[in-house]
Order: sequence, then structure tokens, then C-alpha cells
Amino acid sequence: MTTDPPTDRFDRAQLAFARLLPKLFRGGQAFVGVEASLSGLDAATATRRPDGLTHSVAELVAHVNWWNRWMLDVIEEGRAMPYPKHAADTWPAVTEGDWPRVRAEFYELLARVDTHTARPDLANPVNHEETIGELLADFALHTAHHFGQVITVRQALGAWPPPGGGDTW
Repeated sequence: MTTDPPTDRFDRAQLAFARLLPKLFRGGQAFVGVEASLSGLDAATATRRPDGLTHSVAELVAHVNWWNRWMLDVIEEGRAMPYPKHAADTWPAVTEGDWPRVRAEFYELLARVDTHTARPDLANPVNHEETIGELLADFALHTAHHFGQVITVRQALGAWPPPGGGDTW
């Protein structure tokens, strides 16, 4: 099955946006990819908070999971969802025993996100005034923001670069 290339400006813009979204969630070009950022982390390191920093890697990933799950519920159910009453509600506690589940959940949620990034209805409103595309872009940036913090935490713990390397040139 062949498809004709988009012919109008809107279709081309939508295609470019749909190609960019997965890169924003995963990194790998403009910033270290999420897979590399988490590679080689054992549970003890992932759950340790460096002196002077507020969160561990595991807590940051659990927070990203909380919001990505919320966003996916909005998109998949097609209805607006209330925001939490307090930011603290989006920061679940994570123990060493929780780390394998939290990491696996991150990748499961990311796979679910992938199914939505090339939707033809990215311009449709879904959450209050936000469109599906805006919601995806917002949460991609949220993920990238916190994965920058993951790298900072790893650096503070002496656990950077990861085994496969990072942006260290």
C-alpha cells in the first residue's frame, strides 16, 4: 500500500509534528535518550537521593509515570480529567523493591504514547481547551525536563555516564 505524500501545508505540518513527537518523548538527538538515561541503574542507585537534591531517579520516573498515565487516560477516554489538588499527589514514594516495576511501567506507558503520536486527529480538543497534539507535546517536554534531572541525579551519585555512554564529548 502506498500513500501519496501530503499535498497541503496543514498535512505536511501534521506529519512533521507526528514525526517529532516520539523523538521528544524518547530523546536521542537533541538530548540523551531515555533508554540511555536509565541504563545500568540498579535499585539501590535509582532510589538514592543525593545530598542537596530533592528526588531520586526512581522518584522522578514515578512522577513522569503518574503524569503520562493521566495524559493517556485523557487521550484514550476522550474526555477532560481533573487535575490533582496538590502537586505532592503526583510524586509517589518509591522503594528499592518498587524500582523494577516503576522502570517497566515507564516503558509500557511510553509504548502506549507511541500509538498516539501519529494520530490524524492531533488537532482535536480533548482536555479543556488543549488538543491531543498539544497534550502530547506538553507531556513530551515534561518527560524531557525530568529526564534532564535524572541525568543530574546520576551525575551527583557518580553514576554517569551510563554503560553505553552519554553526551560527554
